[in-house]
This record gives sequence, structure tokens and C-alpha cells, in this order.
Amino acid sequence: MTRGDVTPPPGFKALFNGRDLSGWWGAGTEDPRKWMALPPEELARKKAASLEDIRQHWRVENGELVNDGHGLYLTTEENFGDFELVLEYKTVPKADSGIYLKGCPQVQIWDYTKEGGKWNLGADKGSGGLWNNSPGAPGKDPLVLADKPFGQWNKVRVIQLGSRTWVWLNDKLVVDGAIMENYFNRKLPLPPKGPIQLQTHGGEIRWRNIFIREIGPDEANRLLRGQDPEGFKVIFNGRDFTGWTGAVDGYEIKPGGIMACRPHSGGVIYTQEEYGDFIVRLEFKLPPYGNNGLAIRYPGHGDPAYSGMCELQVLDNSHPEYAHLDPRQYHGSAYGMVPAHRGYLRPVGQWNYQEVTVKGSTIRVELNGTIILDCDLSQVTEFMGNRAHPGKDLKKGHFGFAGHNSPVEFRNISIRRLD
Repeated sequence: MTRGDVTPPPGFKALFNGRDLSGWWGAGTEDPRKWMALPPEELARKKAASLEDIRQHWRVENGELVNDGHGLYLTTEENFGDFELVLEYKTVPKADSGIYLKGCPQVQIWDYTKEGGKWNLGADKGSGGLWNNSPGAPGKDPLVLADKPFGQWNKVRVIQLGSRTWVWLNDKLVVDGAIMENYFNRKLPLPPKGPIQLQTHGGEIRWRNIFIREIGPDEANRLLRGQDPEGFKVIFNGRDFTGWTGAVDGYEIKPGGIMACRPHSGGVIYTQEEYGDFIVRLEFKLPPYGNNGLAIRYPGHGDPAYSGMCELQVLDNSHPEYAHLDPRQYHGSAYGMVPAHRGYLRPVGQWNYQEVTVKGSTIRVELNGTIILDCDLSQVTEFMGNRAHPGKDLKKGHFGFAGHNSPVEFRNISIRRLD
């Protein structure tokens, strides 16, 4: 028996229509990057073949999705990047399930009672955590126990921006902006986009009111930035170049508190203050063929990629002219030394949010909620073109922008000292 159509909240769309399994196929715990790389015909065959298993173990009853605890996981045809997901579930004692995000496990759902037999695995802490994160990693264990007794519906809300993940279970925050690790390869971030999967594992589970809202770049940037915590200092006032020196004439100030490299100009503009260990937060917008860089611990002279600790590349990775660069030249890379993961820039013309953490010889770059670089420059022994980087071991220096003749724009620049 089925119920009628479901009505999503404003701004959301229904992933489950309340009547049938339209928009879903079946997949197990498998690296989504592998099946997304299949030729279209082969992927279509894989999806079609999965439906026989889905029909055996999934049904629609009174407007609810019901699974018998076995078989493939219900998987959305559509892939999602930044999103807000809400749903309700109801399960039974000793069941163990979860919600896969971008095709990766998982927001944990399980029997939180002692009788469930999994307290040794952390079930006593409740559902909602990113259980497949590494032991001790933020988000692995839920912040509070928020499960309702068996027989009652539980409400889940998830916001995922890149790999940054927030989870509310029954209106209680259980994961607070933790990085969700890639279960299939912890050296890689989550894919830029992937499906929602409803896991089945060992007991009946029912789902209803499954709605999703895609989050645009401006909202995502606001959520990722949040409120700068104590210790962050705005270093560009948006009105003039107070506190900056170097190639000031190569940059201009635009309405909205924007610092922009002048077309066919540039050079290194940098802070008058020096920094040792720090976190810098900023937003940037690339034009087509855009090229700039973040000067890290710059000594005030020379090419920051070599005389400074490093230049973190700011680049339009998508431009055909850059198709055959050395991997250590793409966006977020420690130029000429360590390559960053690609695929996480927003389209040209949209604002990106980036956070860089510099501690000792280590650098971490988080782009739009995904960590694209996490390296220790003291361990680098091979350099692009065999050209040494004599400044890479600097302990302090200025922060700045290394303009390369294209009108890349920056705004909302703040720094927090860590030393």
C-alpha cells in the first residue's frame, strides 16, 4: 500500500516520492569514484542490474520506504555537492544502519542499548556520529546521546559542505563541522559530488520524509566561515592598503571590500607584520585563466615560491592553457613542491572560501570545506625542475599575494596567530 505524494519544506525537494522507488538504484559499500568513472553504457547496465536486488529487499508501505535488513543500499540517481539533507527513520533492536554521504560511509544508525551488543564499538554513545572516521577524530563519536526509544521515529538533519559535516539527531547537534574522512582511501578527500545512500544492515529499517536542498556558494561560504573565533584579526580593511606594503600599485580596491590584482600588473603585496605559525582565512574569485598565489612566510624580497616558505598556488585549474602543468602547479599546491587535490574549486566567477594553517614546517589548505593539501615541507626532497626552494625552512615571514597579471580578487581576509 502506498500513500500519496510528499510535500517538501520550502527550498527542498523530495528524494522519495512516497509512492515508488523512482530516482533510486542499488549499490553496496563501494568506492563511488570507481563506478562514477565507468563509461556511461557500463554504468547504466550496473544500475539496471541492481534493481532486481532492490525489488527483493525494499518496498513502499503507507508512504514509507521499508527495507528488510538485507541487500544493496538504496542510492540516489543524482549526485550532490553542498547540501542540507533531512529525513526520518525508525528501526528495530540490534539493527545497524547508516546514511552514506557522497557515497561514503557514514552517519551511523544503530541500537544504542546494552542489549544491542555493540557498546564495545561505541553504540553506547548513540547514533548520528561519523563512525568511519579514524579513532579519536572529531565527529566519530556523537556529542550527545539523542536516540529515541525503539518504535519512535528519529529525525536527522545533515549539512555537508565539501567534507565539513554537521549532523543533528532529534534536534540535538551530534557532529559539529567535522571533516568526514574518505573510508575508501583516507589519503583522498571525499569526492566533490556523490549520491545519498540508505544503508541496510541486519534489521528492518523504515525511512520517510527524505528531502534535500542544494546549498549555493555564497551560503556555503558564510556557513564555512561562521563567526571568526577569538584571536582572528582582520588584516585588510576593505578601504585602503593600511598594513600592507610591496607592490601596492599593482592592486586596486573594489566596492564590497575587495582587493584585486590589476590586469596585466601584480607583483607581491604583503603585510607589514610578520607571522610564524598562523591560520589565515579568506575568500577569492578567479577570472578565466586566473593566476595568483598566497605568499607564506615571505621575507619581503624575491620570488615567494622560492625565497619564502612557499607560494600556495591560486589558479583556474579548468583553463585549457593549464591542462598540462606539473601537478605541483595547480590550485592549493605548495608551488613546485607538493601537489594539492584537484576538483574542489567552484566554477570560475564564483567566490571560494579557503583556510590555510601553517604550523612549523607543516601546511594544511582547506578549500570550500575540503582539505586539499596537508604536508610537511621539511620532508620534501624532490622539486619541480630540480630547482631548490631555499626559503622553505623559514620560521617566520610576511603573508601576501603574488599577482601574476590577472585580475584575481580577494576579500574577508583575517589571520589568527598560533605562536
